Amino acid sequence: MSLTKRMFKLNVLALCFSVAQASVLQGARDVSACPGYNLDNVVQVVGSDTITGDLIIAGESCNAYGDDIKRLSLSVTYEDENRIHLKIWDPSETRYEVPESVLPRPTSKDVPADSAKITLNYTDNPFSFQVVRRSTNEILFDTTRHPLIFEPQYWRVKTDLPTHANIYGLGEHTDPFRLPSHNHTRTLWSRDAFGIPPGTNLYGNHPIYFEHRKGGTHGVFLLNSNGMDIKLEESCGRTTLEYNVIGGIIDLYFLAGSETSPAEVARQYSEVVGKPAEIPYWSLGFHQCRYGYRDFVKLAHVIGNYSAVGIPLETMWTDIDYMHERKIFTADSEYFPVSRLREIVDYLHAHDQRYILMVDPAVGYQTKEGYPTYDRGVRDDIFLKNPNGSYHLGVVWPGVTVYPDWFHPNITEYWNNEFKLFFNPETGIDIDGAWIDMNEPASFCSYPCLDPYAKARQRNFPPPRLTPPPKPDTPIFTPDNTFTAQYGNNLERRDILDPPYEPFNAAGPLSERTAHVNVVHQNGLVEYDTHNLYGTMMSSATRQAMLARRPDERPFIITRSTFAGAGHHVGKWLGDNLSTWAQYRFSIAGMLNMASIFQVPMVGSDVCGFGGDTTEQLCARWATLGAFNPFFRNHNDEPYADQEFYLWPLTTEAAKHGIDIRYRLLDYIYTAFHNSSLDGSPVLSPLWFRYPSDENTWGIDLQFLYGDSILVSPVTEEGSTSVDIYLPDDIFYDFETLAPVRGRGEKVTLTDISFVDIPVHIVGGSVIPSRESSAMTTTAVRAQDFNFIVAPDLDGNAEGSLYIDDGISLIQDATSEIFMSYTPGKLAITGSFDYTSGVKLACVTVLGLHQAPVNVVVARDGSFLGELTVSFNVESGSAVMTVNQDLDRDLTITFDI
Repeated sequence: MSLTKRMFKLNVLALCFSVAQASVLQGARDVSACPGYNLDNVVQVVGSDTITGDLIIAGESCNAYGDDIKRLSLSVTYEDENRIHLKIWDPSETRYEVPESVLPRPTSKDVPADSAKITLNYTDNPFSFQVVRRSTNEILFDTTRHPLIFEPQYWRVKTDLPTHANIYGLGEHTDPFRLPSHNHTRTLWSRDAFGIPPGTNLYGNHPIYFEHRKGGTHGVFLLNSNGMDIKLEESCGRTTLEYNVIGGIIDLYFLAGSETSPAEVARQYSEVVGKPAEIPYWSLGFHQCRYGYRDFVKLAHVIGNYSAVGIPLETMWTDIDYMHERKIFTADSEYFPVSRLREIVDYLHAHDQRYILMVDPAVGYQTKEGYPTYDRGVRDDIFLKNPNGSYHLGVVWPGVTVYPDWFHPNITEYWNNEFKLFFNPETGIDIDGAWIDMNEPASFCSYPCLDPYAKARQRNFPPPRLTPPPKPDTPIFTPDNTFTAQYGNNLERRDILDPPYEPFNAAGPLSERTAHVNVVHQNGLVEYDTHNLYGTMMSSATRQAMLARRPDERPFIITRSTFAGAGHHVGKWLGDNLSTWAQYRFSIAGMLNMASIFQVPMVGSDVCGFGGDTTEQLCARWATLGAFNPFFRNHNDEPYADQEFYLWPLTTEAAKHGIDIRYRLLDYIYTAFHNSSLDGSPVLSPLWFRYPSDENTWGIDLQFLYGDSILVSPVTEEGSTSVDIYLPDDIFYDFETLAPVRGRGEKVTLTDISFVDIPVHIVGGSVIPSRESSAMTTTAVRAQDFNFIVAPDLDGNAEGSLYIDDGISLIQDATSEIFMSYTPGKLAITGSFDYTSGVKLACVTVLGLHQAPVNVVVARDGSFLGELTVSFNVESGSAVMTVNQDLDRDLTITFDI
């Protein structure tokens, strides 16, 4: 090496050191001199490749945010061929871990290390480790340069990654889907986040990331519910990812993923946190809500108007407007009398439609008013308490409130009973699903909230009604009205109200506008450790309550706050967004995070925006994009203008068009949801999941795959009728014209896209099970015959699948699982056909043909059934073959070209 090159290298190293020093100076504490740990007493468990050992502090303690713990325990387990589980903890005391009652641990197969697809290599002194992909020797996680820090209220693990690493996940957030790798911090601490501002912590917490490289995709999951900052930084040709966590243990799962299929890491993650819940078929319909429906007359008016203009409405929702003084499990006797709500529910059910109500966790603190929900909670002793044993008080919509303790042994009986009483089908409001909100838990009282009564008065809670009530007998739906384990909480030794390291909570202190971190659960756990679990625990309790009401039906619940594993119980809406083009755009990345990474596939944004007045154009575009949200709901806030789709000509037409496509594809996406419940396969995915070797796709988050075969590329700029989209090197088919579009691995400009349209393409190699036509309800859709759309790949082949059941039962008596396989000139339809759907395969549409097919015949079990009529479109190269056969057994369709 020349002297010049040597000096250059030394200068670069000096520069890197200076950058590191500068970052230390910008931080709160200098951790550069922390000694790390030495590994001692390594033992291999008899009969397995699990190792355990002791970690002994390797030098003088740095005590960055407290006293370094001198001795730690380590275990490393090869749980299966795709998963390594590493744990580090303090053996000298019982330290908080996420309870198994909240997130059950996966079963370990304890496989031999040499059979695993990834391996964990470690260095004893000082201790560090690397996770390596065995087939390529690529290092996936590497702590070599970064000493471990472990203190009572702070621990740090830091890894080197490749420069400009492709990191996805670490939500909930509204940042780009591919996270910035320079000077970027993801804070995980649930908060009420109106406007869902980018760069901040939001409602939920999912400490999982996927990293994608040329050599494959892998995942890393940290099972920890404490507050944390996860920092991404670029320096000296590498990215670093650093966990800064204020409690709990180091509990890391390394997922091997795949060298060729990014979706495989999603499936492996589902093995850890649970598969998504099966959904009822009707939940895929269009939902309408707003905060500000002032009374039962307005509610009925909206339902009637949707019907009058011919926009399908599957489910009507009601926000907290229906409550008496905003108290949960009550109805205002003047504005929303139970008898009139029952009339609305009966009307909806008679028309094969559904009804959902909002339920918040906070219970009005009404000690003398005879509020049964509060009184029964006192009787069952199920409310959160302060360290001195008094009830912890917050301020929510009813005014001063208390909060249910989801860890309490009486909570299931209490919550089930409240649902049973208020939502009783015979005497109450017979809801079809539940909507749970404000469950971070949220409070409007700023910390330290010394006088919640004053805050409630200041906010004028409960808010007064601003309009007179309707007459009790006002006609509705008439022509005139239609257009477990115990844990020590160590309160004495931890400064949990003012921790030495505090994550960057955008709301302020960790106790700001939420239950305070020193609030105590019945089992001794404190909110400092469990805060991020509150929404998910309410979700699982609500699912149990809905099952208790209708034990034979799949529950449908939408929540705001989530933790890892929430999708096993509920769906999720993306929170209180704004009616802006920017939020329209980043709703796509929000959906992709939940559906493709976090295993919460039933997800969607508030279409047209929640906060602020929308515009006709924005709402029209969002109506078509919303048609490709798994959860499709129009919802907005009380102070702002109505935005029901029927209010403008553009939105009316856009909604009709979008819902027409959505409803024809209901069985296609319902099949994707079923597969997700079986193995965690994504319902939505980014382009790079399908084209992992195409680097141009790695940063795209304004296009996405709906299911695995429908490419959605919305117009994303205000006033524009064109959009630049990326088409990988593959064959696609325009969903509207059915014409082939050859992708060349480059951007394509689409023009003349009206405000009621959205560009949609079928990916080559797919057979799409589509209904022949849409309908006004999902019940009516299920009566429509099928049209199988065959979109061959570049080799002329295609495949697809279709799952059919009754759409609602928790346990199915019979199902049909149908597989479609196409080779040039032959479509084979096979599988099981045990569910009697009562519909036919009306036709098969084959795309990408150069001439009309001839000698088109259909056979069953080798027996000739007849020759089929064919309609050929020369411009699109598509042929519609009229089949008209019951979809109840194998079929084969053959033809010559």
